[in-house]
Amino acid sequence: MILLIGGMYSARAQQTALFPEYNENPFVINPAYAGMGWGAQAALAHSGFTDQSFEGSAENSSLSVHLPLSRGKMGLGAAAIRDKIGVTTNTRIYLAYSYKIFFDLKSDRPSWQIYHQHVLSFGLTAGLHQLRDNLLELGIPDDPVFAENIHASIPMVGVGFLYNRADFYIGISAPNILGDRLASRDDLKLSNPVYGYAGYRFYPNRYNENIILKPNILLKHEDGAPVQIDLNLAASFRDRFEFGAGYRSSSAVNLLAGVRLFRQLRILYHYNIGVKNTLFGNTHGIVLSYDFSNH
Repeated sequence: MILLIGGMYSARAQQTALFPEYNENPFVINPAYAGMGWGAQAALAHSGFTDQSFEGSAENSSLSVHLPLSRGKMGLGAAAIRDKIGVTTNTRIYLAYSYKIFFDLKSDRPSWQIYHQHVLSFGLTAGLHQLRDNLLELGIPDDPVFAENIHASIPMVGVGFLYNRADFYIGISAPNILGDRLASRDDLKLSNPVYGYAGYRFYPNRYNENIILKPNILLKHEDGAPVQIDLNLAASFRDRFEFGAGYRSSSAVNLLAGVRLFRQLRILYHYNIGVKNTLFGNTHGIVLSYDFSNH
């Protein structure tokens, strides 16, 4: 019964996923990140519950690519995101554009000394959200609530802002400011999530720039749901190895480990341990990202 209610709630109130890979690939939550970097970047991510025998286990997958244009002043990107829980599947496909104002630009540093550009970026997205709620699979034909499947198309328009400099960054984004106004069905109730995030980068030893510590926070506000908060701390060694831990307000401990291979390929594994009385248990996932630039 819990799963049935959860599936119906997902269709009617439509809470969106809190992407575990936002640290590695901020583009999935903020279009202003499009084109941040020296060349094209692509990322493939998948996450799900460790106990896949549990009926209704949630899964989330994403594929994204973005690149700088006009000497980095603009960025273009595209993404496809799919999340599934129970009988409900949400698929979002969108294009993104960003425009940047640079305050400085330096590229003559060693590759392991990560240089983050001092830039103010604005982003826009436009795309389509496909909602499929296969209620007939639940086998309750006598209940009118479950008497038909729900298929809907919802146009999306999103906005984002990012301020980034060498030692910190702050961003805010709203992936769908239209909500359900243009949905193909009138009986949907879609919320408009808003993400806010910030992070800090510093060397714990000013005489050794091989190790960088990166505390960060992500907040997600959505109508009808409590504010979700992610607090994390990661440590990077010469931009090759990375380890981190944190806490999510939905009662989960976050763990991550990453490694950069062949300079351009990066692999990140994250594990979320449910604490207290969580419904589905632990989740884990992997993010593969590739940087096509030579920096």
